[in-house]
Amino acid sequence: MDPRTSAQDVIRCDLCETAVVQMHCDTCLVNLCKACVGEHISTGETKDHEVVKFQDRKSTPLYPECKHHNKQQCTMYCKQCDVPVCTKCLTSDQHLGHKLSEILQIVEDKKNKIIKDQTELKEKIYPTYQDIASDVQNRVSQLKKEYGDLSTAITKHGEDWHREIDKLVKKLKAEVDKMKNTQLQTLQKHLDEINKKVSDIKDEINSAEMAIDTNDLSKLFSVTLKVHKYRNLPQKLTLSLPKFIPEKIHGEKLSKLFGTLSSSSWTSEEHGYSMKTTQKSPEAGSSPPVKQLLDEPETVTTIDTEYGQLYNVACLSDKEIWTTENDNTMKLYSINQGSLLKSIITKSGGWLSDIAVTKSGDLVYTDHIDRTVNIVKNEKIEEVIRLQNWRPRGVCSTSSGDLLVIMESLRKPAKVVRYSGSTEKQTIQFDDKGKSLYSSASYRYITYYIAENRNLDICVSDGGAKAVVVVNQAGKLRFKYTGHTPVPKNETFNPVGITTDSQSHILTADDNNDCVHIIDQDGQFLCYIECGLSKPYGLCIDTIDNLFVAQWRSSQVKKIKYMY
Repeated sequence: MDPRTSAQDVIRCDLCETAVVQMHCDTCLVNLCKACVGEHISTGETKDHEVVKFQDRKSTPLYPECKHHNKQQCTMYCKQCDVPVCTKCLTSDQHLGHKLSEILQIVEDKKNKIIKDQTELKEKIYPTYQDIASDVQNRVSQLKKEYGDLSTAITKHGEDWHREIDKLVKKLKAEVDKMKNTQLQTLQKHLDEINKKVSDIKDEINSAEMAIDTNDLSKLFSVTLKVHKYRNLPQKLTLSLPKFIPEKIHGEKLSKLFGTLSSSSWTSEEHGYSMKTTQKSPEAGSSPPVKQLLDEPETVTTIDTEYGQLYNVACLSDKEIWTTENDNTMKLYSINQGSLLKSIITKSGGWLSDIAVTKSGDLVYTDHIDRTVNIVKNEKIEEVIRLQNWRPRGVCSTSSGDLLVIMESLRKPAKVVRYSGSTEKQTIQFDDKGKSLYSSASYRYITYYIAENRNLDICVSDGGAKAVVVVNQAGKLRFKYTGHTPVPKNETFNPVGITTDSQSHILTADDNNDCVHIIDQDGQFLCYIECGLSKPYGLCIDTIDNLFVAQWRSSQVKKIKYMY
């Protein structure tokens, strides 16, 4: 084993590199064996060596050599020039009047700074980078999985198409065979009839030849040929063959029929990560845990209400829900027992359009006939907003405590107004080009519902436009969602109730297709929730992302689990 390179060997003398180290020069920081001590201290370039036993060695500082004066050690530090200096430097004019310190004091400050920086690197920055690397690695794995799922979905869709095309080809070929057999049977029957007449004509000809050749006059007079019977020739059958008229294959048209890919994108967020810390700031907000959509949503509870037609639902808590019919009554139900807890009638006695629950747990409703927005506190109704030329429809309570109200006026585009109490703060009606964001009300009944997303986007289900219209907090249009194909019943998309969840998903009821559409915060379709729904209308989400669906046909509220 090589004593100079083996990591398993003991420490050797720095001079002879053979003997085991026994001594240490604290001045030169050299390891020595006893035999080499004399040689070390006798060198002309070294003096005043402090040689001690190896186990008694101490960290004697090794001063830096002066860059300007040969073999001089720098024991002082010039703060103004920010450089170590030796005694000869101090006598020069270069550092005259400068503030000087002992280098050991500067070294101590430097060590403290290094220790502080090392602590930050070790306890904060390094673990944070490890977490970031882990996060990115997880997203790499997730990205690969999701792209794999995407490719699998495309392949499966292609297989579905192939199966349908094979069925169609088989069906068309069966129709061809059926038509062929029918026409062949007709021609064969016609041919059999002609062949029969050919045979009869041949017999007539033979009878004529025998009569001509015979000497028996009685036989000659007995022959009468039926020439007139055959003068009318048989009908000529002209059969028209079916033609196969293939549709021209247009790549672009075929691509749209098969399905298209939305564009991918990525953004860089400069402050997307925060430094790891051992203490939590009391005002720091917490992000919701990441949840995944279930492959098969499931109905957890069904609540039978006493309405003729159920329209709206709003979660008071995870145990109680408010509900309304298209009349003047609001009813509170227990989710677990399904029992009616209380009923409240609108202040005006007129029918209401929508309900919502504020952060403090108060009920808000819009009175369409009375043109008011009202709040219910301790079963007492207070008028908050009264409109003049507009009628309120959908309402929601925002994370900041404001109220968002979408309202209509005959033949005018609908608009969204933000209120703080009864004070109007913001109006959203037109896009950057002056075009109306929402449909115009007419004599025909149009539904408008509204919700705020977790990212503060304002989401409106516009029954007149058959679209979900999403604008950002400033009112700038982000996107319009007009449905996804295929839909469960292949009916026109008709958005009614709308809500959002902790993942910033947007959910809207589609009563024409008996389902709920789920899209992400950028408008990309994710999936449908069906669960045997019948005319779903109002929607709401509780604190743990259970979905409540008000069905106006059955007057039932379904509690549905769709995420895990």
